[in-house]
Amino acid sequence: MQPTALIAEDEPLLAAALQQELARAWPGLAIAATVGDGLSAVREALRLMPDVLFFDIRMPGQSGLDAAVELADAWDTGARPFPALVFVTAYDQYAVQAFEAQAVDYLLKPVQPGRLDRTVHKLRQALQQRASPALEQTLAQLRELVQAPGLGGAAPSPAAARLDVIQAGSGAQIHFVPVAEVLYFEAADKYVRVLTAEREYLVRTPLKELAAQLDPAAFWQVHRGTLVRAGAIASAVRDEAGRLHLQLRGRPERLAVSRLYAHRFKGM
Repeated sequence: MQPTALIAEDEPLLAAALQQELARAWPGLAIAATVGDGLSAVREALRLMPDVLFFDIRMPGQSGLDAAVELADAWDTGARPFPALVFVTAYDQYAVQAFEAQAVDYLLKPVQPGRLDRTVHKLRQALQQRASPALEQTLAQLRELVQAPGLGGAAPSPAAARLDVIQAGSGAQIHFVPVAEVLYFEAADKYVRVLTAEREYLVRTPLKELAAQLDPAAFWQVHRGTLVRAGAIASAVRDEAGRLHLQLRGRPERLAVSRLYAHRFKGM
């Protein structure tokens, strides 16, 4: 069967150049689709189920890393193995260090023929031997990349002071919410929902920025947009599809756990 690939690149000229170079380096590879943003990349990858993904790191709406994380969470492992993943990026010290540390293949813009040839050789060997990384290995790599400074995590900066109180505005009133009372944080459009046992507040501070000021031992990331107080978790339940959901003490709703963070609960 002819191998297929999906290219996610928001600059049409660079996407065309990569496609042209791939035609030279790997004539047998069929480009199933070329898309220009992360959301389309996830949608088309789930529809087409290609063998290889070339994801640009910086794309409008959703980064290539976020798209890879979302795709890994939604992928039907029973239908087809997770694709081999190659990130494409402009030179960035932190990105390159993160990719090399996690043995994730990457290409620098503009793509150089010699470097692409080496990547194609690795990809062809992996597909020929059916040795493309298992989803669990890919998830482990993505977990580290999400935390890498300047890539998924915040850029290096002086240690932020721990938050003790959240200031949440409501009209002309400002609520001072003790962090000790917060059960979970959830990203919602331009806001972050702050949930206590009694009520909900909204703040404009990005979740990533809040996370950097919280104790990681006290608040666990369980989804791309959810931080949960570990001490508030009453139970973790797996549904019929194998997905994990958390029940918190003091809240009626159940919270989904993405595949990326399900490893936290395997030993419990």
